[in-house]
Amino acid sequence: MKITRGNALRGLRGYGAVAALLITLTGCLAGPAQYYGGTGVHDATAAEAAGVWESVEGTTMTLRPDGTATVTRLDGRDFDFDEGWRLSGKGAWSLSDTPDGQRLRLELTARAGVDRRADATAPPPDGGDPPTTYSWRFHVDRDDRRRLVLFFFVGDPDAGSTSVMTRQPTATRAP
Repeated sequence: MKITRGNALRGLRGYGAVAALLITLTGCLAGPAQYYGGTGVHDATAAEAAGVWESVEGTTMTLRPDGTATVTRLDGRDFDFDEGWRLSGKGAWSLSDTPDGQRLRLELTARAGVDRRADATAPPPDGGDPPTTYSWRFHVDRDDRRRLVLFFFVGDPDAGSTSVMTRQPTATRAP
């Protein structure tokens, strides 16, 4: 077959159709967490984030105004969640702002303990111990009462499951 300008264009159109189909299929396979744009919250302060945070799973996290933190039984993020380990220990935290919203970064620098969830679905890939140091990036959001809420994605990103932490009220002094 002689290649002419018309034949070459038809061939390119065929490749273009295949490329468009692959892009569409790839988009369908992406889960909500993979392309999460953020909460759009930009007004949280470090003073507002400092305090004791809890989850319904029994996790506690204390964020001190000096940037230090203590965590108890905090799950891994993303696919690490499936391994089922829950870390406790000390570390540091900081609040940052991105165009999509604020994030709270928590660094566990000294592991003090490890628990295991009963519903864990996957063994550690290396068959070894859970990490001795770890990093979480919480998204900062507000609930319907404008109180801060922190969350990160857990498990398969296609599922869009989150671990949510709510700040506990601070005790007030009696007059």
